[in-house]
Amino acid sequence: MKTRKFSPIAASVACISTVHAVLLAALALSPAALAQTPAAPAAQPFVAGQPLGATLQGVYTPMSSNVKVYGAVVNAESCSYDAMRGLIVVPNRGANQNEIPNDGFVSLLNHDGSVHTAKWIGASRNGLILNHPLGSDIVNGILYLADHDGGTTATEPTVSVIRKFDMATGAPAGELRQPQSTGLNDIAVTADGTIYGTQTRIPGRTSDPSHWKVFKITAQGAVSELIIGPPLHEPNGIALDNDGNLVVVNIGNNAVLTFSLQGKLLKTEHAVQPGNDGLVIMRDGTKYVSSVRQGGVSRIRPGQPAELIASGIPSPASMCYDAGANQLVIPMNLNNGVALIPLR
Repeated sequence: MKTRKFSPIAASVACISTVHAVLLAALALSPAALAQTPAAPAAQPFVAGQPLGATLQGVYTPMSSNVKVYGAVVNAESCSYDAMRGLIVVPNRGANQNEIPNDGFVSLLNHDGSVHTAKWIGASRNGLILNHPLGSDIVNGILYLADHDGGTTATEPTVSVIRKFDMATGAPAGELRQPQSTGLNDIAVTADGTIYGTQTRIPGRTSDPSHWKVFKITAQGAVSELIIGPPLHEPNGIALDNDGNLVVVNIGNNAVLTFSLQGKLLKTEHAVQPGNDGLVIMRDGTKYVSSVRQGGVSRIRPGQPAELIASGIPSPASMCYDAGANQLVIPMNLNNGVALIPLR
């Protein structure tokens, strides 16, 4: 029995001949056949979602005011208050990037936690990238979200991206990529568009003080590391106080740290519990701090020791102040809901 020897040259010639035949067949197509070749779909305009209602035969009818719907929160990490609408803005992480990429969306809730708009941003994905939003802030009609790209596999690295949205329309309003960080946790934004963001840790690595950072990102996208390491200890929540200073809470301990915008430590206070995430600062200087690890909310009045005003909340994350109802609103991470705490 004879064995035929493999010839690379013959194989290459055969391959070239096949490609040549395919090209000739394509050139032989008639004009009519070419005209039937489907064109690539045109990009669709961005569309924001409507408040809850029914659409019958193309006619939208708003839901009547005597109906309340709860839900619309999926894996939410933060919230912000829209004073113009009088609504609570809740960014939802949705599914993880390695499960369903680009699954983030934004819900609008009423003061009682019922749903106003289930998917205001995310009703369609036309022109929308929102992967896994964490911290949020609303300044001068712009919603800022701390998002990241990548992470679709166990080995794909992530990179921090600040995504901006027009509060009037919900449409994307630009983004600022930050390759210096794998992802920011919470953000605080000044009136001129400067963003301050916390990097709690680098995912998948042992917590290292050199990873604990507060970044500064100008409105033009210039990035600098403002604060690195202790007294930061896995920094999470961040906000601006009434004097324009930065206040940061740590997950690693119960410290509540006030820094100047130049990164100088000005004051250290302490919450009742460690493991903190959320931070709200009132006009009188009172601070509210939520512990994502121990489930409580501390109140720190100026010059007074902290006191626990709520407890037993499952995984309370980055909270916001609902001025229209004088209450704290706290997304509860994987519990897919928000906690409401009236303030007296």
